[in-house]
Parts: sequence; C-alpha cells; structure tokens
Amino acid sequence: SMDKHPQSQERGITLDLGFSSFLADAPEAWQEQGYSTLQFCLVDCPGHASLIRTVIGGAQIIDLCALVIDANKGIQAQTAECLVVAEILANQLIIVLNKIDMIPEAKREKTLSSIKKKLKVAFGATKFGSNLPFACVSASPQDGAAPIGVDSLIDVLRSKVNMPQRDSTGPFMFSYDHAFPIKGQGTVLTGTVLSGAVKPAQLVNFPALGE
Repeated sequence: SMDKHPQSQERGITLDLGFSSFLADAPEAWQEQGYSTLQFCLVDCPGHASLIRTVIGGAQIIDLCALVIDANKGIQAQTAECLVVAEILANQLIIVLNKIDMIPEAKREKTLSSIKKKLKVAFGATKFGSNLPFACVSASPQDGAAPIGVDSLIDVLRSKVNMPQRDSTGPFMFSYDHAFPIKGQGTVLTGTVLSGAVKPAQLVNFPALGE
C-alpha cells in the first residue's frame, strides 16, 4: 500500500521510498515521560541492488530497521545488500519473517523455530549479533484471510523503540526525507527535527548552498 509509483504497482516491487504510519500505545517507560501514544513512521525501502542509492537515502532517517525475510526462501541477495546498509546506518534491527501462512499450520511452529536458529547463526557474524528479536507474520495470506502476527510485530516494535535524544534548545536542524508537491500549497517537506524547535506558522529560512 506504500508503493504509490505506477511502475511499482505494475511490477509488484518497490522502486522508490514509500511512507506510511500508524499509532500504538506507548510503552510504560514512555508513559512515565508523559507520552500515551506513539506514532510509528514506516519507510519502505526497495531491496534491489540497482536501487541501492534509494535504500541509503531512506536509511538516513531511520531509527530502527525491520528486515523483512520471506520465511520460505530465507536470505536472498537483496536481503544481504540491505543488511550491509543496515550495519552502516542503523543501530537497531528486528527480523520480520513474512509469508508464514505458506507453511502448513501443523508444522509451522517447528519450521519457524528451525528457520530462526539458522538465521541467528548468520546474523551472529554481523554487528547486531545473534540475539535478535523476531516477528513472524503473514501480511497478506494467500487465502484472503486476515493478516497473521501483526499485533505481535507491533509489540516487538514497542519493546525495542528508544526515545531519541534531542536538544530542543539548540539550533534548529531539520533533516528532510521527502518533498511532496501539494496542489494549492506548493512544496511540502517531511522529515525529522534533530535539534531546536519550531512552531506552527513560524517561518523557516533555507540558506542557499555555499552560504
């Protein structure tokens, strides 16, 4: 649903960064800081070597990486490529095993346990180590049934998300990730405030390169 590009929809693959978000109850530690709800912003990055620049562009704004692996195929070439980028630009990683509905239910638990064991050995050679959190899901089951394991995935995200360290009193620094042309509004930038603060209707000056 995050693939808005016509070619992405036609070919069934991600060609550009896709953006979406959802709300979830804040973990207890966050609630103690006065937050009752968290908004998770999802950035869908393409997993193809020819689009590695787009992947890196997305990784710049990511606090936590969720590496999606087909439970029936395991680590593929593009999976390894995304893992290399994650090692460089991300500090946290969770593994999402997708398409588990294709594993017979009677054998699913045992099969997934075996898959996790093998993957932990592979990830043990990375900076993330072998003790990684796993979420087993089926985002779009073949029989058209409701998604499997999404609530468990959200629980894993809630348990691993850390509160960003921001200096609200420092100079205003805004890392923008995308620009959207909105009819009647002009160009709208989305991104993350790294330091400082800004209020609605406040003007922000963008200096030209070299100034």
